[in-house]
Amino acid sequence: MTITLACLDMAGTTVADDGVVNASFDAAMRAVGVDAGSERWVSATQIVEATMGQSKIAVFTRIFGDAETAERANQAFEDAYAEAVAAGQVNAIPGARELLDKLRAGGTAVCLTTGFSPVTRDQILDCLGWGDAVDLVLSPGDAGRGRPWPDMIWTAALQLQADRMSEVAVVGDTPSDIETGRRAGAGLVVGVLTGAGSEADLRAAGADEVVTDVTELADLATRSAP
Repeated sequence: MTITLACLDMAGTTVADDGVVNASFDAAMRAVGVDAGSERWVSATQIVEATMGQSKIAVFTRIFGDAETAERANQAFEDAYAEAVAAGQVNAIPGARELLDKLRAGGTAVCLTTGFSPVTRDQILDCLGWGDAVDLVLSPGDAGRGRPWPDMIWTAALQLQADRMSEVAVVGDTPSDIETGRRAGAGLVVGVLTGAGSEADLRAAGADEVVTDVTELADLATRSAP
């Protein structure tokens, strides 16, 4: 059964940010009074690393435990990331746009998924000029819950009218991306090595395939799903 819908993560998978995500988390910590190198900072950093790819506001809520602080930290994160986008520090993974065009030309619908808010997500898309490059873009709030829950994948499948989940491919650079694909029942779950996850981490999370970057997806998407 060929793949008719590809759900691809953004940062670390189709978008390269050269550490901007981590730098923005650091800025968020400072904004709410957490000193670099402190015990609280170290604990927060461990949570950030373990939850990479998940909804940013959900991560901050887990770190701080109260909605007000989480909201302030999330706003600081969004502001720092926006500055990086405006400064040209966020770019497409080489070959990613060509891949999107090739998939869609071949009849595969494309959805970009992300843990970013819609505001940050859309700023990235505008910066890259990808407004016409995909069929759908989804943030956690558009679907209900973010990764590792399967809501964004199911929402994409519904909105883009995939006939069955076995025709859906999920692609990402973190274990959370892979877990999301597995929970959703996707027919093909692929890890890429351009972001946060190692090959061992991605395979341990359940990836069917691990590739160097998304440019290899054109071949995978034309295979029969496992």
